[in-house]
Amino acid sequence: MRTEAEVGVRHRKPRSQRDAKVCQSTRSWKKQERRPPVSLRREPALWHRFQTSELAMGRQSLALSWAVATVLMLQMAAEERPPWTLHGKAEVFADLSAQELKAVHSFLQARKELGLQPSGSPSMAKNSVFLIEMLLPKKQHVLKFLDHGERRPVREARATIFFGAQENPNVTEFAVGPLPSPSYLRALSPRSRHQASWASRPISKVEYKLLLHTLQEATKPLHQFFLNTTGFSFQDCQSRCLTFSDVAPRGLASGQRRTWFILQRFVEGYFLHPTGLELLVDHGNTNVQEWTVEQVWYNGKFYRSPEELAQKYANGEVDVVVLEGPLPKGQGDESTEEPPLFSSYKPRGDFPRSISVGGPRVVQPNGARYLLDGNVVLYGGWSFAFRLHSSTGLQVLNLHFGGERIAYEVSVQEAVAMYGGHTPAGMQTKYMDVGWGLGSVTHELAPGIDCPETATFLDTFHYFDADDPVLYPRALCLFEMPTGVPLRRHFNSNFNGGFNFYAGLKGQVLVLRTTSTVYNYDYIWDFIFHPNGVMEAKMHATGYVHATFYTPEGLLHGMRLHTHLLGNMHTHLVHYRVDLDVAGTKNSFETLEMKLENITNPWSPRHRLIQPTLEQRQYSQERQAAFRLGRPLPRHLLFTNPKKNPWGHKRSYRLQIYSSAEQVLPFGWQEERAITWARYSLAVTKYRESEKCSSSIYHQNDPWNPPVVFEEFLHNNENIEDEDLVAWVTVGFLHIPHSEDIPNTATPGNSVGFLLRPFNFFPEDPSLASRDTVIVWPRDKGPNYIQRWIPEDQDCLKPPPFSFNGTYRPV
Repeated sequence: MRTEAEVGVRHRKPRSQRDAKVCQSTRSWKKQERRPPVSLRREPALWHRFQTSELAMGRQSLALSWAVATVLMLQMAAEERPPWTLHGKAEVFADLSAQELKAVHSFLQARKELGLQPSGSPSMAKNSVFLIEMLLPKKQHVLKFLDHGERRPVREARATIFFGAQENPNVTEFAVGPLPSPSYLRALSPRSRHQASWASRPISKVEYKLLLHTLQEATKPLHQFFLNTTGFSFQDCQSRCLTFSDVAPRGLASGQRRTWFILQRFVEGYFLHPTGLELLVDHGNTNVQEWTVEQVWYNGKFYRSPEELAQKYANGEVDVVVLEGPLPKGQGDESTEEPPLFSSYKPRGDFPRSISVGGPRVVQPNGARYLLDGNVVLYGGWSFAFRLHSSTGLQVLNLHFGGERIAYEVSVQEAVAMYGGHTPAGMQTKYMDVGWGLGSVTHELAPGIDCPETATFLDTFHYFDADDPVLYPRALCLFEMPTGVPLRRHFNSNFNGGFNFYAGLKGQVLVLRTTSTVYNYDYIWDFIFHPNGVMEAKMHATGYVHATFYTPEGLLHGMRLHTHLLGNMHTHLVHYRVDLDVAGTKNSFETLEMKLENITNPWSPRHRLIQPTLEQRQYSQERQAAFRLGRPLPRHLLFTNPKKNPWGHKRSYRLQIYSSAEQVLPFGWQEERAITWARYSLAVTKYRESEKCSSSIYHQNDPWNPPVVFEEFLHNNENIEDEDLVAWVTVGFLHIPHSEDIPNTATPGNSVGFLLRPFNFFPEDPSLASRDTVIVWPRDKGPNYIQRWIPEDQDCLKPPPFSFNGTYRPV
């Protein structure tokens, strides 16, 4: 069994537990007050005697308080953890540790037949390891191990190797095991007829360095042109250098590697500073000397080469746009230029009512209420494992509530952004972010901004385009927070200026969060766990918009955001895999809808009555359960278990999707083959080991012949009644950038996701087990009677004492 330091994540205690100057809190154990029976409420004399007895009991409560505390602590200690979370069983889902990554790296380097060189070698004609990540075992083997105590599945890694040092370069994936001491590797078979091509491989850091050198050399004839029009250059530029953003797909057909580059001024927020010049580079050859600039676009016109543009500029034949100053001194400069650069985060302007003090924050005077043990989380009724997959991102695994499995896997599969534009780069952009390392760009989270200071922060390791594991500090965070909205509440009026009772349950949730910064865009990924058995998956979009140089024609494809800046319209789509196991692996899919019936009123036959009725539909085949994106979905999407609850209904979980996305490409259109999952807002399939991912790191650079075609998952149209089912969920929204997206897109209104909600799964609301409930009973004399199950906190950050009046009398 590996220690905590050896698993794929490392824990950092919340700042409040590490700071020497934390508030010293004391726990005040107040009496556990009793709820008065309804019969007493109806008899004033007996109600008075009840109140009197309660006051008398208060004198004894102090002596009993520590006894109560002791009993509660013993009860908590006696609570049994779910068996699958004990004895390191959940490590079957854990990401590879740094030691395991190094072991795989060393094993591969020792295999002379592979002819491996360091990934950092400045050549494309080499064999090198690009990616190492955990290879998840087969589901049936994992469940036999977790649920039936059978043999632990062999732990393996997936290693992706670029074989460029041969006549026919290729990309091959291997399984390497057993870990932690590998002794074998075997080639992983691609899906039928779908081998990843050499041209489909992601761009490496070395390739980017070589491309920068190619651009610098190719644009030497434009040195004076750049200085005169932008004040920046590629040559001897020091603090005023040009940089670039590249777009994809890279070409117009399978096998091509031809990329459009947007040249930009390298300042804070350089994504918003295009120069008006874009270049098309063919870099498909492993011989860098064969790379060429094929076309140049500047301010609405095409040129065959940089030399042609330079010559026409010298002849006065170019419609030149001189970018305005004042010019910043460079990125990271400490100057306080006025006004700040429009792409900067530096504050400017004032609110009508200024705010100059810090705002509210989350505190945990009694410490965290969740348990984090390696890659396992326990919180109230919830227990689950998680991993941060380097290719695709965050995954929740073996999700249980109340000791029953709800889902085997809930995971991000892909995030795409489909653009339109007038410039060649703008019209070519169809980003498929797994191809850019969506799961590996999980950079540090800032306490108090990205996550509350009370969060537990976790480090992780990625082996992605590197020669050693790379530590990403604070890549994930786990925290509990108040939602600001009660989970449920009721004020029971007596309709005479008072109330019979008030009851409410605080809204508290547990959040597992990470981010992916894919160049300009930042995705915030949340899995949110509510105490009533509801789990929510949510994506928030922020960061810089992908922008191009403004031309009047560009207004057909976006909005003008600044003098020379166009924010290109685009659609964000995110694909999730939801492997539901609702109280077992034998599930069915059905929907409930409302329809109106027009009937004779039974208590007044001369009248008609219109009322809603339930319309239930069972789906037996995969094709029936594939719902087109953009079309209305049935309101209730239910995954059911044959077993029934005490009231005769099938125990179910409801999938509730919130999204506004519509179709982005016609069916079968060129690049659409890589995102056929985007045809459906929901598709339900039978579980297959060969259908574990809907995308890959290869789709971005060869969407015309991708290794995975999701549409093929539906071709066999399998039975989905009483089977192990997988829901594939697509969510997204159309983003038309506007001036308020400067400097960054804000998260409000730019979030999409789905919920998994119990639907007749429990006999009643399972959050009744929460002790966060408060009930208030009125008293004729004296303060109202407040019933709690968790004592109020007594610490230096204590909020005002809870009070509740409940009357509404005329004044």
